[in-house]
Amino acid sequence: MKAVRIHEHGSLDVLKIDKISVPKLEANKVLIKMKATSVNHLDLWVREGMPGLPIPFPRILGCDGSGIIEEVGELVQGFSKGERVLIQSGISCGTCEFCLTGKDHYCKSYQISGEHCDGFDSEFVSVLPQNLIRIPDSMTFEEAAAIPLVFQTSYEMLVRKVKIKPNETVLVLGAGSGIGSASIQIAKAFGAKVIATGGSEDKLELAKNLGADFVVNHSEGFAKQVREITGKKGVDVVVEHVGQATWKQSLSCLKNSGRLVTCGATTGFEVGLDLRFVFIKNYQIFGSTMGSKGDFFEIMRFFEQGKFKAVIHKTLPFTEVKEAHRILENRESLGKVVLMFNE
Repeated sequence: MKAVRIHEHGSLDVLKIDKISVPKLEANKVLIKMKATSVNHLDLWVREGMPGLPIPFPRILGCDGSGIIEEVGELVQGFSKGERVLIQSGISCGTCEFCLTGKDHYCKSYQISGEHCDGFDSEFVSVLPQNLIRIPDSMTFEEAAAIPLVFQTSYEMLVRKVKIKPNETVLVLGAGSGIGSASIQIAKAFGAKVIATGGSEDKLELAKNLGADFVVNHSEGFAKQVREITGKKGVDVVVEHVGQATWKQSLSCLKNSGRLVTCGATTGFEVGLDLRFVFIKNYQIFGSTMGSKGDFFEIMRFFEQGKFKAVIHKTLPFTEVKEAHRILENRESLGKVVLMFNE
């Protein structure tokens, strides 16, 4: 079979299409014939290398995917050959306090496929059945592949961490990103007013189509415009995933006792923080990574009800993975870039 692998950290040139053996099916696992995977900023970070995260090479990339069950291990129950499934990338021990109380993403041994272990950018993958969920008949493979990481992460941020309430005002940065497009939809589904930022007219138009009440072009800053929209009061919640380039503005957009939640730092990890503003204004700052497997069933119900939709910028053959990474690096995407694995 063919797989997208890296043998070292670096630029687009380190992405290789390797021919390797189909994974051996273990008794407690399911072999999936992949049909689609989506590219996330996490893939770019793994490819480029992250301080403090040693990665054994070679590494198969890809943390979102969908496909068809090819074989079922003899100890697996509840799944059959030929079923269409979506794969969740989070792997945990299944026995600790966090796993048993529905917080598997807090598990000390938690891993994300494509980062801590091999991912899904290959023609076949072997996965645990607890990481599978059936795809509704109305959903395509590419739509399914565009959902898991960004919707699980955004749902955890807004619903579990900041506990969003109806009529609150939420500022979502980067409407054209996967996290941005998912967060707009989740905030609206829970009754919030949304201000979304984007760096181009097409990204602002996407935000409007997803339900944003106000849009702001952030190419020359956004804090002043957000303060004007809110009558200088500020917003209740900021969804941050940009980092260094936006951090100070994001904090300045918060109202007194406002909440900021962050899941990433695509422009840099080091940010300045004046603690006086944090305690004087009673700010709350939340860090957030991924989400629980249990919440994914709730997320899929929103899709089945037509309240959420996958936002796809472009589909490409998996052999064009370099182009997919380039699109994300240059911030050209309106939603997710999906790689297709066709016969």
